[in-house]
Amino acid sequence: MYPSSEDHSLTLPIVDPSLDTPQLPLVFNVLALYWGEDLASHISEKAKVQYKAVRGSVLIEGIEVAEKNGFQSMMYKSNMKDIKKTIDQGIPIITILPGIHDLVQHATIVCGYEPQERRILTYVPEQDKQGAVPEKRFEQEWEEDDTTSIILIPSDMAEIVSDRDFKFQNSNRSCLVAERLRLKGDIAKAVEELSSAVNMDGDNPHAWYALGSAYSDQKSDSTIECFRKAIQLNKRYYLAYRGLGNYYLKNEQYDFADEWYSMAIDINPVRFGPIYKNRAFARLKSGKGSVKEDLEKYLHYMPGATDRISVQQAIKEL
Repeated sequence: MYPSSEDHSLTLPIVDPSLDTPQLPLVFNVLALYWGEDLASHISEKAKVQYKAVRGSVLIEGIEVAEKNGFQSMMYKSNMKDIKKTIDQGIPIITILPGIHDLVQHATIVCGYEPQERRILTYVPEQDKQGAVPEKRFEQEWEEDDTTSIILIPSDMAEIVSDRDFKFQNSNRSCLVAERLRLKGDIAKAVEELSSAVNMDGDNPHAWYALGSAYSDQKSDSTIECFRKAIQLNKRYYLAYRGLGNYYLKNEQYDFADEWYSMAIDINPVRFGPIYKNRAFARLKSGKGSVKEDLEKYLHYMPGATDRISVQQAIKEL
């Protein structure tokens, strides 16, 4: 199970991507099977029904299922040296990375690295396949989500990582708990949880962003302060720039919306297709900037857009 020092690569089980569910994200299923445990049978029918309409992953649900079945988890701020050390200890590691199309964020498993070619190897659910991303590009994109990682390891092996400083572990856990509270509509409790998180780790941009998002649900002006704090702590924190764009768009401050959307796009122009449609709307309302170009980019980055026909018609009329 452990790689040799020359190998730096772990072999992970192939799991059908169709088994990816909100309450048990594929990445947790894969890691649990790597350690010899099948978590799929432990998902309650209640959880399946509760999150049926959720698109994406409810990470705290997968983590809690794993922890109830003999695992220990840590979600923390990592770095390239930490990834390589973890791999060389025989431990696959989950990283939070930018999404694509209309998925703003996703979790992927790092299963190895190539020292000579300086590439990071990522899990692909196909036999004898791995993704290979140039290390510099991987790190740059990873920074957009504050180099956040998750380790899932059997509790009786946790001493392997006992010497680590898992920065932001507790405040990140609070963010996951708050995410579930928001999904359930309990915004007040989410704000309470996240206020504790920023008090715990005032230098965690993820906690400030999450608090800003909860305040946005309440239509509170405190949203601005929280998103700006996240950006102050991490200049590449994409979601906070996008969040400010959304806030100003909702409040019909179109010039500001355009400005913040543009800064998010400068960080990563391909991360989230719908941002171009949002900026196009802001520009249409303000009378500034190229609406047509943004709508064309929206369709380019959203090949499966359900509103493609209506957007194409709008482009023709501009």
